[in-house]
Amino acid sequence: MAQGASVAIVGGGIAGLTAALCFARKGIATDIFEKTSALSEVGAGLQLSPNATRILFALGLERALEEVWNEPSSICLVDGSSLRTIASVPAGGFSRKRWDYPYGVLHRADLQHVLLAAIRDEPLCRLHLGTLVDPSVPDELAGVSGRQPRFVVGADGIRSNIRKTIQDAGTIQYSGFVAWRFTLEKGETPGLLDSAKVTAFLGRGAHVVTYPLAHQRFNIVAITQASEPDTPHDMPGSAKRQQMLDAFSGWHDDVRTMMGGAAPTFWPLYEMRTGGWADDDRAVLIGDAAHAMLPFAAQGAAMAIEDAFELAAFTARGETLSAFANHRIHRIARVRSRGSFNRFVYHASGPVRLGRDLLLSMRSPKKLAADLDWLYGYRPRD
Repeated sequence: MAQGASVAIVGGGIAGLTAALCFARKGIATDIFEKTSALSEVGAGLQLSPNATRILFALGLERALEEVWNEPSSICLVDGSSLRTIASVPAGGFSRKRWDYPYGVLHRADLQHVLLAAIRDEPLCRLHLGTLVDPSVPDELAGVSGRQPRFVVGADGIRSNIRKTIQDAGTIQYSGFVAWRFTLEKGETPGLLDSAKVTAFLGRGAHVVTYPLAHQRFNIVAITQASEPDTPHDMPGSAKRQQMLDAFSGWHDDVRTMMGGAAPTFWPLYEMRTGGWADDDRAVLIGDAAHAMLPFAAQGAAMAIEDAFELAAFTARGETLSAFANHRIHRIARVRSRGSFNRFVYHASGPVRLGRDLLLSMRSPKKLAADLDWLYGYRPRD
């Protein structure tokens, strides 16, 4: 690397901060450019499967994470109409034994705080807040940091500005699904939610994922189909809640009661069409900027974390950005395929739903876990 050069990372979210720490562990300096004046994560909860915690622990974040997360004992699929458990995958101590690392759930902001604290303790990482990057001005980053970047990492999310510099980059498209997100206190969900489990309630064309957060709260995400990607910003909270509930008619009363007391936020879900991630070793995309995917496999954050780790490893070995992208694209494609399968399974109805329930009932929890070895047991190239 040239004298005084660093890697420029645009975006101070989970992808960008993790990438900076991964580069630092390889002895590579970074400058992180974030357009907001203060870092704050949107959304609520986050699931970190063992393929992600393996990397975060390697970065020395184990103790800090264990102070702010929960390790669920299992991940359960439950019928949203009858509340009958359809299938269960063990987690907790089983995850640490089978995949060597835990399955953790936490608030997104808590993960960002852990990453930010590590960044501030790392002399090779410099964070520049309130810096909006114009990708059409190549020298702008050097003007802010005082260091000429070796290349630029676009970790700036699904509406990435850096993607504009990538030839044949993918484009975003509305998925036909929306997410309704909210949190509830433990006392607001009597008898329905288990604070030791991740629970996915399944139904026709919709599902609800719940898991415990710190301070006796639960994270709730309801995924429904919607032909339009937007809801009016000035719509009253009661109207938003009713719009959400309309998608769950016929569901069990306990589920609808839980949702009836919510103040949900509305998130249209977008995904990336396939396209280029790197351009002539000048810029590369990671995370949602490269391959935003739907949450049906709960792997969005995990894939960003894997991207960060492997990009730093490829860079340290002197390999090209294109080599990194060509390596990662196969992994991302397989995870997308798993998400598409889960979407079909979660939202099934009629005879398909009956067949799903029968097949899942014939597989033990350990066999269901074995189906995830390729995903949770992934060992990134170092």
